[in-house]
Parts: sequence; structure tokens; C-alpha cells
Amino acid sequence: MLESLAKLYDRDLQKLRSEIDFYENETDLWLIKSEINNSAGNLCLHLIGNLNHFIGHQLGGTDYVRNRPLEFSDKDVPKAILIEKIEATRAMLKQILPNISTETLVKNHTQEFYGGDDTNEFFLIHLLSHLNYHLGQMNYHRRLNNSVECRVKIIKM
Repeated sequence: MLESLAKLYDRDLQKLRSEIDFYENETDLWLIKSEINNSAGNLCLHLIGNLNHFIGHQLGGTDYVRNRPLEFSDKDVPKAILIEKIEATRAMLKQILPNISTETLVKNHTQEFYGGDDTNEFFLIHLLSHLNYHLGQMNYHRRLNNSVECRVKIIKM
């Protein structure tokens, strides 16, 4: 199972990188329109923080310290830095996931997440679905911004 999860995490972090790469104008990474509360850049920071905290720190023992409020308030991270953080997260997962023991998988996760009633195995699957949920939001956000800009250009012509 861990081999499959490692492949899926890597695939989806490559998709995250692609979503960030698709933004030609870096300022668009930080756009918030209408009722959309989170920019693509902030969702990227959130996903990186989430994976590094729950998998890197809690399961892998890294020294990562999460600042969750900053994931949503920082609006000035260059695109190149976001990509570096994605690649570092990919590397961390490739190192940690294959080395998680069966004993660790069946243990309950920390109290920090829903009272610790679910196993680490369940939590790893949850984190993958969380990653994909926000990936979908980012894809929609990007395409919505692009289509709005295209409509404005068409109307002005």
C-alpha cells in the first residue's frame, strides 16, 4: 500500500507543480475574486505545510515547524520558491513513505486530527484526498481567472 501511496502523492505533487507553472503572471497566483477566499498560491503553501507537518514531522520525525496561519496570509512568495517547496516536499515523501513501518500504520494518529481516532494508514489516505480536493480548486481557480480575462478581451475587441 505504501508504494501505491508514494506513487499517488508523487503524481499529484507533480500536478501541483504543473498548476503553479500554468500561471504565466505570478501576481495571478495570489488573486482572490468574488467569494473565493484562497488564492492558488495560498492553497499551494497550505498543501506543502500540511504534508510536511503531518507526514514529514509527525510520521517521519523531520524538524519541520508548521505556521498554518501564514499559509493563508503570505501573499508574496515567488513562483520559483513555490516550485522549490513542492520539489522539497516530493523528496521528503519519497524518503519517508517507504520507511513507515506496519506498526506505525496501524497506530492511531495524533489527537490534533479529529481526536486521534483513526489510524495513520487512514490518515495517509485522507491527506491524499485533501491534496486532490485543493488541486481541483486550484485548477478551477486558474481556468476561471483565464476565462474571465478572455471574455474581457473579447468584449473590448
